[in-house]
Amino acid sequence: MRSSIFAAAAFAGAVIASPLAAEITEQDEAGFVTRDEALVEASPKQVWLALITPATWWNKAHTWSGDSGNLTLRPQAGGCFCERIPEVEDADRITLEGSVEHMRVIQAYPESALRMAGALGPLQSEPVSGVLTIAISEAKEGTRIVWEYHVGGRMRFDIPAIAKAVDGVISQQLDGLAQGLGRLDGARPTEEPAPDDAADEKSAEADGGAGSTKLDAGDPDAGSEDAPNSTATSAVDDAFGDLTSDN
Repeated sequence: MRSSIFAAAAFAGAVIASPLAAEITEQDEAGFVTRDEALVEASPKQVWLALITPATWWNKAHTWSGDSGNLTLRPQAGGCFCERIPEVEDADRITLEGSVEHMRVIQAYPESALRMAGALGPLQSEPVSGVLTIAISEAKEGTRIVWEYHVGGRMRFDIPAIAKAVDGVISQQLDGLAQGLGRLDGARPTEEPAPDDAADEKSAEADGGAGSTKLDAGDPDAGSEDAPNSTATSAVDDAFGDLTSDN
């Protein structure tokens, strides 16, 4: 089987290569929260339709099968963000098709918000829980998409290191979605780990942990009206207000 969606060694390499970074808004021994957002020129409906079609924007380097075309997402409570593992062609033996559940939908409000539960990548082997909330809201120019991934529970990773790795790869996926919709705010640069840090992170798969990693220092775009920041009015909780109201 090919490398997983966030396999620990690939995770570290992806962070080094990625030009993107979100923001780790909370972090302690119990877990972490990573947050990112993007401004696109598409309408909320166009954003929603693209969001629920991950095969068109999810980075194939972070799949189990090596092909984003095997990804599907059913936007209903209980629906699966899943990946098909194709049958291996081998004339000498009988092979079967496999599958992976990346996350499960727990709330879906078309054109407004999607919330899924699941431990992504190497976190899948740990007794942790993760909740990804994606909020869609109209902005002064275009549509704003906010992602917040909250992970908690015991894990065999150094939390600062795995938090930064998850932060970087999650941001890659949001950028893939946003670029296809016409991203307006660009992507923020990330600080590459020092060589020693990268080497320590690559040993995570073998020893169940990872080397310490310096976290990013603040948002250089803070203060800009449409810049991503932790106090933005499009906070994910706002998307789950009284959605049944006609007002």
